[in-house]
Amino acid sequence: MKALSRRTLSLAVCAAVVIATAAVAAFAPLPISIVEPGKTWNVLGADSGNPIITVTGAPVRATSGQLRMVTVAATAPNATVHMSDVLSAWFKRSEAAMPRDSVYPSGGSVKEIEKADEKQMTQSQQDATTAALKHLGLSPSKVKVTLKLADVGGPSAGLLFTLGIIDKIDGDGHGGDLTGGRVIAGTGTIDGSGTVGAVGGVPLKELAARAAGATVFIVPRGECADATAELPAGLTLVPVTTLDNALSALSALRAHQKLPTC
Repeated sequence: MKALSRRTLSLAVCAAVVIATAAVAAFAPLPISIVEPGKTWNVLGADSGNPIITVTGAPVRATSGQLRMVTVAATAPNATVHMSDVLSAWFKRSEAAMPRDSVYPSGGSVKEIEKADEKQMTQSQQDATTAALKHLGLSPSKVKVTLKLADVGGPSAGLLFTLGIIDKIDGDGHGGDLTGGRVIAGTGTIDGSGTVGAVGGVPLKELAARAAGATVFIVPRGECADATAELPAGLTLVPVTTLDNALSALSALRAHQKLPTC
């Protein structure tokens, strides 16, 4: 048998190194989270038997239709994600691989992340209440709003909370519902002045919304590109930048008028 040439031996060694490196990469943990559509809640309804929105100090009206806040579910911040998981998510419409620090931007331990998410949710609820009462011309010293939703963190339900408070107290201002009896879903942060902000994960939230029966999805205008990329059939997008935009769009929807588009 002939001895291997130096070139052949070098190529064999290089190939072995490449294979070994690929094998290590395939099984090495990555700073990635796998994200999928999460739960949805009708903010006009209840969670575990308790009303999500409770108002005292002002009359509350009965509502029909639904305003559904949507979420995404992600692998735990301390979960191990491999390249095989990323490749699997790549080929599934219902999953996405995202940098872990974009899903859990607060970093730290699991408890620290949960605490940060809870803090964001609390601030979001306060801002949602402020925006709603300001729109309605009601004093926060006289009207109290309690928002209660277990096991949900982050600020992305702000806009839907605001719309829910307004619907509970005033509806469309003429005795009707903001929803017009429809199942409407949406996402977006909100500040006390009514400005709507981006949230991320919109394509997966659209899937969650459609699975919950929504036919309309309210989205921050800045996320139109993501929202239109894989829009589920039967779901109409309504892009907004402010609370007033959202209320105007819902009014147009009830009147069967032309809606804003992405």
